[in-house]
Amino acid sequence: MKEINSIRIDPAIKRLLSYATSEKKVDEEYNKYICSPNQKLYSAEVNGEIVGCIGVEFHNSRDGVIKHIAVLPKKRGMGSSMIRFICKEHNLNSISAETDKDAVLFYANFGFRITSLGEKYPGVERFLCKLDLK
Repeated sequence: MKEINSIRIDPAIKRLLSYATSEKKVDEEYNKYICSPNQKLYSAEVNGEIVGCIGVEFHNSRDGVIKHIAVLPKKRGMGSSMIRFICKEHNLNSISAETDKDAVLFYANFGFRITSLGEKYPGVERFLCKLDLK
């Protein structure tokens, strides 16, 4: 895992972030990672190819919120190792994420506690996923 801090967005990172947010918002979201001291973006590589990324926002330095997580379809399964890396690298007390029904099972299988946030957007139920580590 490698922290990303380049002003110019790598095309592979741009593609991955487009899986986790709308195509129109990729540049805006990327800039938040580059400009904000409490947000970090990491890439995961296999044989020199960027295959995943995870973006986290830190609150009071010991609690993280996953803002984006994306893995190339052929490398599914790497998401768990990216989360483990973030938790260990930053010695977190807790980590959380907000997601939709498509990804809630991933977080539940990892051990996150799942709470429905209801229909945050018309026809879209959102979930808060939280994992206490300490």
